[in-house]
Amino acid sequence: MPEGYDVLLRDGGIAHVRPLRPDDRDALHELVDRSSQRSAYLRFFTGGRSTAHAYMNRVTSPAYHGHALVALMRERLVAVAEYIPIDGGRADLAILIDDAVHGHGLGTLLLEHVALDAAEHGVRELVADVLAENRPMLRVLRDLGLDVTQRNEGGALHVSISAEPTARLREVIEARDHEAGRASLARVLIPRSVAVIGASRDERAVGHQVLRNLIDGGFPGPIHPVNPNAAEVAGLPCHDKVPGGVDLAVVAVPARHVLDVARDCADAGVAGLVVLTSGFAETGRRDTEAELLKICRTAGMRLIGPNCLGVVNTGARLNASFLPHRPVQGRVALMSQSGAVAAALLDRLEVSSFVSVGNKADVSGNDLLEYWEDDPGTDVIALYLESFGNPRKFARIARRVAAGKPVLLVKSGRGDAGGRAVRSHTAAAATPDVAVDALTRAAGVIRLDSVHELIDTAKLLAAQPLPEGSRVAVVGNSGGPQAMAADACESHGLTVPELPPGLLEARAAAALGNPVDLSADATAAEIGAAVRALAVSSEVDAVLVVYTPPFGSGLEETRRAIAEAAKGAPKPVLACVAGHDGLIDGRVPSYAFPEQAVQALAHAVRYAAWRRSAARPAAVSVKADAEAARQVVQAALREQPDGGWLSPETAVRLLRCYGVNVTESVEAHSAEAAAEAAARVGLPAVLKAVGPVHKSEVGGVRLGLQTIDEVRQAYHDMSARIGAEMTGALVQRMAPGGVEIIVGGVNYPAFGPLVMVGMGGVLADLLADRAFRVPPIADPAAMLAELRCAPLLHGYRGAPAVDAEALQNQLVRVGQLLDDLPQVAELDLNPVIVSPDGALAVDARIRVLPCQPPPSPLLRRLR
Repeated sequence: MPEGYDVLLRDGGIAHVRPLRPDDRDALHELVDRSSQRSAYLRFFTGGRSTAHAYMNRVTSPAYHGHALVALMRERLVAVAEYIPIDGGRADLAILIDDAVHGHGLGTLLLEHVALDAAEHGVRELVADVLAENRPMLRVLRDLGLDVTQRNEGGALHVSISAEPTARLREVIEARDHEAGRASLARVLIPRSVAVIGASRDERAVGHQVLRNLIDGGFPGPIHPVNPNAAEVAGLPCHDKVPGGVDLAVVAVPARHVLDVARDCADAGVAGLVVLTSGFAETGRRDTEAELLKICRTAGMRLIGPNCLGVVNTGARLNASFLPHRPVQGRVALMSQSGAVAAALLDRLEVSSFVSVGNKADVSGNDLLEYWEDDPGTDVIALYLESFGNPRKFARIARRVAAGKPVLLVKSGRGDAGGRAVRSHTAAAATPDVAVDALTRAAGVIRLDSVHELIDTAKLLAAQPLPEGSRVAVVGNSGGPQAMAADACESHGLTVPELPPGLLEARAAAALGNPVDLSADATAAEIGAAVRALAVSSEVDAVLVVYTPPFGSGLEETRRAIAEAAKGAPKPVLACVAGHDGLIDGRVPSYAFPEQAVQALAHAVRYAAWRRSAARPAAVSVKADAEAARQVVQAALREQPDGGWLSPETAVRLLRCYGVNVTESVEAHSAEAAAEAAARVGLPAVLKAVGPVHKSEVGGVRLGLQTIDEVRQAYHDMSARIGAEMTGALVQRMAPGGVEIIVGGVNYPAFGPLVMVGMGGVLADLLADRAFRVPPIADPAAMLAELRCAPLLHGYRGAPAVDAEALQNQLVRVGQLLDDLPQVAELDLNPVIVSPDGALAVDARIRVLPCQPPPSPLLRRLR
């Protein structure tokens, strides 16, 4: 079983789960003593506690052969769950929970984790005898998400549970995780009362600013300044320590006092801590930050920060921050890892809530996505991240959230692989930033390059409906800017279609095409009428108004006309009012330049298309011998404990476990061995040097060798030319001609696997024509369609079409291999020759590294 970890409970509380230890004996006996007679009876089928005490002695004895987890809350052991293998892949299941924590969801969570652990250890069936009157336990087992059968045996029910994880199990675990995550932040973002610890009488001090913002913002609940050196601050009486009954405590004291303050808050039962103080991990004091987190987790408190600006919920009139200006209420929820970026965003965005996560010791973007998904005051979620804590979990949550609300992301650090030592084409191309792009794309997250772009896009998505397509009508009084808008549409993949005659009323001197130039003297009424007509037309999906003041009726009258015309429009209406950013009448986004408007609209169009494809095809499953593949990798790592490149024969053996079509290769270390290999694989033959990365650059590839003597001589010549870098050669039969494609992949410890396809052979790096996906791959055809070289697969300038479906199949299989085997750090198939008869990899390189398997996505845990 895994080492200890923290979990969120249904009510938002926190428990610590870890394997049972022999030194838990006393705590288990205390658990039995606290349990009611009825709880002991329902668990052990006997009256009294003597049976329970005897059992606790057995489970902590050296003879115990079961697997058990215990849960602790506030350092008290409150539950134990176990399974004991019996025979034939079956195991007995049992659980005992402290009466005081019934109803928190702890029992369900422990049973989930025990069942998953049992399945990993080869248990196929969990069995339990449950008294018929123990309805709560029967309900928990029935709702667990696994296949359950039961039969009556006297006064008890014999329950059989399939330990094999199901699709339903994944769904219910995700739902329970969501419920717990939302509950854990509810008392932080909608607190009933707030304490400000470090509330100073000095108006320049952070603690005073937070207190003033809470008061001036009209927070409706009690506000408690905490300052042992003052009787009152800002007209409110002070406390020496945080009082009881406080939901949210904002900490603004020097770093050396923060841990003591956190302990005081834990004793007072505070639900959440916002630590504004800096001087923790960002200055190298990681141990102190870890201790702060431990105090919070042990007490069941959520921690925001440290080193942050605070939290805001405009709907709850909560401004627990030291922001210089009061945020304006709107429909965008904002999370920022940078205080400076947050301040800039809040000057330009109207928000429903804002969380500055600072060092992100606990509460992260993943937690906030869970909360904002159901928040009725939030329509758009915007994130500024400097790092991902758990990118795999982010992708799972964000994909679900984005199906209902746009998720916008700016992530800093678009650097390269940070000096990572790689020797394959794929790993050089698939940098961590490329991985972020692929991950966010798969999740439907709108990734943006700048804070300004985030503001522009959020403004549109929060105020206007999603477009149903990419057709844009450009209308206004300025021919030049309108032409610029049309050009920008084309460069962003939007269309500016011809409009049918009679759609708009013509006016003298107007060029009524698309863009619709109403001329510089167009009145506000005329611009409004054109917008109104276009907004209900089936010929376009969005309307972009381009207006240059002060012509026509002037700025204010024209703005009013645009807003009135857009009212109730079934499609997005946005404006470019030259030199003016903002919202017109609170609902029509306006941009200073046409390129801004078009870029925001393009993001909305792509996101809407992703939303419409909600019924995305499931990833294609392929037959594979995953167990044999694992054995190949394990054997290789036993030979090379630090990892390394697989031999060509081992690489081929691993690929064939997944049905990847690879040409037969024979490794040779002398000219005579190469000649014998050629006789075995058949002529004409190919000779390839082993050792150099770019074989063709050093003369390490000889094609079309027609005789055994040619093979022998080619080996001599190649060895003399390359020298010591050549450690041998591969001999293959010459493959038929076709399109050369590269298929590859990498596995990042944090992000997981990434698959690449592109133009292969010697052009792989020169053209850099590539597409990436996070496996499992559900859309291999769409992945290939992204390539500029895609026409070569379907017959180009008289060439025959090749078997693109066979290439798609290779992509799916490589994706599954990488998903199943995190030890495969790099994989290159270059080239894969795609011919009318199939797809054949003729060169394969695979590097393996020792690594821990990623945690199961079914295992609910904090972080």
